[in-house]
Amino acid sequence: MPHPHLDAAGHPRPQLIRDPDWRDLGGPWEFAHDDEDRGRAGRWMDPATSAPFTGTVTVPYPPESAASGVADTGFHPVLWYRRTIDVTRPAAGRRLLLHFGAVDHRAEVWLNGRPVGQHEGGHTGFTCDLTDAIDRDGEQTVVVRAEDQPLDAAQPRGKQDWRRDPHVIWYHRTSGIWQPVWLEEVPAEHISLVHWTPEVAHARVRCRLRLGHWPQRPLTVTVRLTRGERLLAEQRTLIEGQEAEFDVAVSALRHGQDLDDLLWSPERPQLVDAVVELRDAAEDTPVDRVASYLGLRDIGWDDGVFLLNHKPYFLRFALQQGYWPASHLSASADELRRDVELAKEIGLNGLRVHQKIEDPRFLYWADRLGLLLWEEMPSAYTFGAQTVERVVAEWTEAVSRDLGHPSIVAWVPVNESWSVPNPALVPAQRHFMDALYHLTKALDPSRPAVSNDGWEISAADIWGVHDYTQHGDVLRKRYGHASLRQGELAEQWPGAKRLTLDGVRHQGQPVVLSEFGGATFEPAEGAEWFGYDTVATKEDFAERLADLVAAAVDSGLAGFCYTQFTDTEQETNGLLTPDRQPKIPVAELRAILTRTRA
Repeated sequence: MPHPHLDAAGHPRPQLIRDPDWRDLGGPWEFAHDDEDRGRAGRWMDPATSAPFTGTVTVPYPPESAASGVADTGFHPVLWYRRTIDVTRPAAGRRLLLHFGAVDHRAEVWLNGRPVGQHEGGHTGFTCDLTDAIDRDGEQTVVVRAEDQPLDAAQPRGKQDWRRDPHVIWYHRTSGIWQPVWLEEVPAEHISLVHWTPEVAHARVRCRLRLGHWPQRPLTVTVRLTRGERLLAEQRTLIEGQEAEFDVAVSALRHGQDLDDLLWSPERPQLVDAVVELRDAAEDTPVDRVASYLGLRDIGWDDGVFLLNHKPYFLRFALQQGYWPASHLSASADELRRDVELAKEIGLNGLRVHQKIEDPRFLYWADRLGLLLWEEMPSAYTFGAQTVERVVAEWTEAVSRDLGHPSIVAWVPVNESWSVPNPALVPAQRHFMDALYHLTKALDPSRPAVSNDGWEISAADIWGVHDYTQHGDVLRKRYGHASLRQGELAEQWPGAKRLTLDGVRHQGQPVVLSEFGGATFEPAEGAEWFGYDTVATKEDFAERLADLVAAAVDSGLAGFCYTQFTDTEQETNGLLTPDRQPKIPVAELRAILTRTRA
């Protein structure tokens, strides 16, 4: 099998790669808006129906964006896509799968007029089995209907604006297909998911895998872990259902003096290659084989300190919106890689991906190059049963998809009480926040989770505080006292909301200034939103940034997250411009952001 890292670099699903090669379906698709929602009744999914498809869109860029070739930012709640693909019917015992990285918000898919799949949730992927709808060798017609209601406040939408034009801190929408679409032929009995959870202190890795369906015969799975030419582990176990979870012993982790050669960190992002092979238990013949990778590292917290590999680790983050001027939430593999490289070049060791479930290719580069990430659920903006159902379903998919990435070190299901505006007064809203925390910990107990980042803290392994004062001396007063590590906050109300809810007790959680700063300079003339403050020159900007970062570093905080990584539409408070140019020289940015305690 080819080296997994080489294959993973451009693969839309980097932690599960299978031979033969996948086929990318990006590029031009036929396209139509359906503002009056007539497509179903008009049978637009039938191959013979051609009249509505008068436009062309470049997939996987959203039609609101310039990169799509459509560039229509108006309200168009229903979108239709169509493409012809040339395929050969799979041989007996084989299946042909069509994968979608993300379609915002609700998707239905047909092949040759036959329904093959549907999915709700605009930030996570899904798969359609095309096999039984292939009626001949040769050209087949794929049709996708996407529905994204712009005024639906119960729909998880993150920073996508519900108004016609962007306002304050919300941006142009991203509707329809916005992550890769690809074809893959697989065995009928195949591996559909692989997760890795390292437990360094116990010298083992927990492997969880899922099959495409319940096995029809006894199967075994063999896991082989290597670091370069070094074999770290090889283990075989019996599969007794559609899912299996088992521990793989890594005896090399017991050698305390040898750990640095194996452990993953931003400074040494060492990855372990994995091959997972499914075999017929009776005949011992191969059934399926995939390549994957993992990072050996432990995440923890104690006595107010964030721990990486059981050692204190100060977090130097920026808030990452994951937005590009020409393509909105979508991006090419090169653009995703470049953001990781830039974050490291300017001295950051992490990004808090804000209100977005990021493309797995971005997570791969964070794993490969060494960048810590917080993953955050895009918020809805009203509370009710529909919000609860949607967020729980999509967040479960997101955590389940991404928990094998070593770069992800925290989960954030709610930000700043968005969708839960009164958790102190409405018990159901606090129950929802706390339930999301406990759901996250049930899915992945290995990482910290934060039920509500910013304020009104309830169940949380990290206390994230948002404070946009523009004065370093104020930050020092609020967070510079020794008792902060014991959870004693100098002010309960540094902003519009109280920091902790009634009954919340500190139990060693780190306090992180998870949003601060936000100053801008050279705002666009007539812009509605500049930032949390405006400075006149680059020199003033550097001075303000240095003052705030120094105060955060000198305090009792466990880390900081500066707002924000890049300018994004009218929110012009980034360290970089929208086209990823540093606002002050890289060396100066790096010196400020890597400052150590005085």
